[in-house]
Amino acid sequence: MFSCGRGIADITGEPADTGMLGYGKSSQRSDGIHLRLRSRAFVIATGERRLLLVVNDLPMVFDSVRRALLDRLRVLYAELYTEQNTMVTATHTHCAPGGYSHHHLYHSNTGGFRPKTFTAIVDGMTEAVVRAHDDLAPATLTLIHGELRDASANRSKVAFDNNPAADRDRFPDAVDPQTTVLRIDRAGTPVAAINWFAVHNTSMTNANTLISGDNKGYAAYHWERLVAGVDYRDRRPGDFVAAFAQTNAGDLTPNLDLRPGHGPTGDEAENTRIIGLRQYEAAARLMTTSGTVLTEDVDYRLTHVDLSDAVIRPEFTGDGRVHRTGPPIGGAAALAGSEEDGPAFRGFHEGRNPFWDRVSSLIYSRRPGLRDVQAPKALVVAGLRGHYVARRAPVQLLRIGRLYLLGVPAEVTIVAGLRLRRTVAAIVGADLADVLVAGYSNSYLHYITTPEEYDTQQYEGGSTLFGRWTLPALQQTASDLATAMRDGKPIRYGDAEPDVRRPRTARPRIPRDKAPAGREFGDVLLEPRRRYRPGDTVTAIFVAAYPNNDLRRNGSYLEVERRTADGWQPVADDGDWSTTFRWRRTRTGQLAVVTWVVPGDATGEHRIRCHGKAHRQVLRPYTGTSRLFTIEGRGGRHVDQI
Repeated sequence: MFSCGRGIADITGEPADTGMLGYGKSSQRSDGIHLRLRSRAFVIATGERRLLLVVNDLPMVFDSVRRALLDRLRVLYAELYTEQNTMVTATHTHCAPGGYSHHHLYHSNTGGFRPKTFTAIVDGMTEAVVRAHDDLAPATLTLIHGELRDASANRSKVAFDNNPAADRDRFPDAVDPQTTVLRIDRAGTPVAAINWFAVHNTSMTNANTLISGDNKGYAAYHWERLVAGVDYRDRRPGDFVAAFAQTNAGDLTPNLDLRPGHGPTGDEAENTRIIGLRQYEAAARLMTTSGTVLTEDVDYRLTHVDLSDAVIRPEFTGDGRVHRTGPPIGGAAALAGSEEDGPAFRGFHEGRNPFWDRVSSLIYSRRPGLRDVQAPKALVVAGLRGHYVARRAPVQLLRIGRLYLLGVPAEVTIVAGLRLRRTVAAIVGADLADVLVAGYSNSYLHYITTPEEYDTQQYEGGSTLFGRWTLPALQQTASDLATAMRDGKPIRYGDAEPDVRRPRTARPRIPRDKAPAGREFGDVLLEPRRRYRPGDTVTAIFVAAYPNNDLRRNGSYLEVERRTADGWQPVADDGDWSTTFRWRRTRTGQLAVVTWVVPGDATGEHRIRCHGKAHRQVLRPYTGTSRLFTIEGRGGRHVDQI
């Protein structure tokens, strides 16, 4: 029998004035919270060997936070959790505060490195791991596969269609429908689940400025808090933990109408809920079916490949010749952004960019080596030297029984993922379904497309920084990892990315905490109405200090409370889907707008509370409380709080 432990903690960063990471839009700056971000950790052990999987509601995992986490774990547990047996991965939400990378490219809208957000992420991940470590107990692991076909669409069909028929035929709908669940049971009762499904976490658009875990964050929230009855403010060892991890989601969008914020409805928040709910429902169905009980066995290998200068052997290039990758260069199509999820810069397009194509043709004619690496990319963002982006990829292979996870620090398209999976499966003798690409793991090096997809220069190809032969380089690395694991031999460590610890720190303009004349922090500027019905939105406005004064990690800026015979009972906070917390500057002072959508089963007297800390020479806590309001009757329509 395996031993397993699971833990969860808050990793929400600065909710105000921080550029959000993912879309790269200067206008997308955080101003509140819709859904808090979580780190979920799972320790899986057998005998003296163990693995650690950490799934985070983050846009990306960077080398910065992974190193910091491993440093913390080394102090706590010596060499029990190392980079060899620890996989740190992201769900790829695009609505989280940025500024936590040590590489400069990702600070374009944050003004530099944000220590508060970085610390919140590392503190939360460490807490989740400690809780998982302390929770270790005998468990049964069951692997179950299914299909989910109405939660994703291919946003790069032109590129997909350029692949050979043998690859396209594997995905007749141009999506990867496989959804996989690893069920963790104790004494016959499920206590945790890890789901892998390929879809971008971009239901919320680049116009949204509230922190959100997006569709995968919602799926986990729904399962844990409302279906399993778990309250994040009072975690107990027996609580159910659900993680919705990524696979090869590089060309799959949740926007089923192929427009930002559209599909299946025209409301981005509702789409987030629906796509998240579909992932949850597919996973929950699998939990009730029979699967394969895994045997007691874990294994792991990790190596590094310098994608700026990798030599690829002929058996992986497809044309029988040796090829190389090259230094990172962004293409015109990369600056265009994905039209289906969030266009980026005007004047750039997916596919042809006549001016940049002509300029690049002249450069290629003078530099045939560069042409072999990067053509037909329209070269725009060259010179990504120094610490601008990472160049060396940690590539990892984990085995849990018959399940293989290939950790790739990039966004992998479904056909690129298929080729990586086939490479590993053929060597270790696994069923293809049991080999998953764990994208967005351990670092971030942008996109991985097939050479055929690369040739079309859609957004994903333009964002494959190291050129046309990047995927073959990773196939070669995956082959070496799988061979070493099959043969029980070590693998060359390779050259890791240099440890960058001194990024340029942001110097944000921190507002002086100011209450309107005659008011104190916590005072109510707009009271709720006296009466509401289910389905109504309750709004209260409070005098509120700068929320970045205190991130209230593992806490909340707001609470909705119901009067009971035993006193006031919390029913919602800023980690709930039914609430929003939005902070505002005004000419006369600062305020927070709190909303709560009344669920269908709510009745009785309620109130809203708002918390924070204000600078008064020192930080002083405050709490504001609204007047009472009553929920009466039933609404005219069914209201799902979640």
